[in-house]
Amino acid sequence: MPQSVRRPRRKLAAVAASLGLAAASLGIWAVTGSTAQAVTALPTPDHVVVVVMENHAYSQVIGSSSAPYLNNTLKAGGANLTASYGITHPSEPNYYALFSGSTQGRTDDSCVGVGSMTAPNLGSELIAAGKSWASYNETLPSQGSTVCSSGKYAQKHNPWFGFGNVPTSTAYTFAQFPADYTTLPKVSFVTPNLCSDMHDCSVATGDTWIKNNLGAYATWAQTHNSLLVVTFDEDNSLSGNRIPTLLYGQHVTPGSSSAATYNHYNVLRTLEDLAGLSTHAGNAASATDVTGIWN
Repeated sequence: MPQSVRRPRRKLAAVAASLGLAAASLGIWAVTGSTAQAVTALPTPDHVVVVVMENHAYSQVIGSSSAPYLNNTLKAGGANLTASYGITHPSEPNYYALFSGSTQGRTDDSCVGVGSMTAPNLGSELIAAGKSWASYNETLPSQGSTVCSSGKYAQKHNPWFGFGNVPTSTAYTFAQFPADYTTLPKVSFVTPNLCSDMHDCSVATGDTWIKNNLGAYATWAQTHNSLLVVTFDEDNSLSGNRIPTLLYGQHVTPGSSSAATYNHYNVLRTLEDLAGLSTHAGNAASATDVTGIWN
């Protein structure tokens, strides 16, 4: 072939490669071999609400007739992580893992000294970045109360109290969960009490609680650039710690699923990146984001 034909083709190939690299650097394309594939970057939701339920394996909830709202609404209209796992047993270390990227040496469910830890965590990172954070805790006696237990309330499910870099005033009662969802923080956690979270009561009880208390927010999130995440601390100790994790919101592909293996550190990393944070706490720094479900 004459050089006059080869050279233009080489130049075109070089230009195409340069464009491909530039696009990849922007998160628009991934070039593999000769095939360019679109990549969906993480969205930037205005509000993310995370609710943590208790002590049930994936198979006890997903596909169960006792959880019609979780299955027929959140799973069907959102995303299901089919290989999501807790870190350890019992409950409390998993809450610390999800919130701070580390179990922080916790090995039991005992009450933690308020403000006794200083490690970075989701709450402190949001505050440092000038973004809003709060928790909403069912049956917490009053905003900022540091009591270990009260009725069906248990501090062991609220890791934010263990960190001195998270003001106790950011821990609200669930009665203070705003009716005007536009006033919600950038990221917030919801902690149902020991009955509502399925710890002491049935799957059906927890399913109904989520529908009645967060269903309106979930519906709103679908059209208001927001996200609901429902996950569990651990399984029932009979299923390899495989737990349900569902995501629902405007930027989640309805009916999608991801078979990739994820744990609390992946979920934390995803929450940090959804919030646009430049820092990552503990093991979240080396974890990957949840992918394959965003539209």
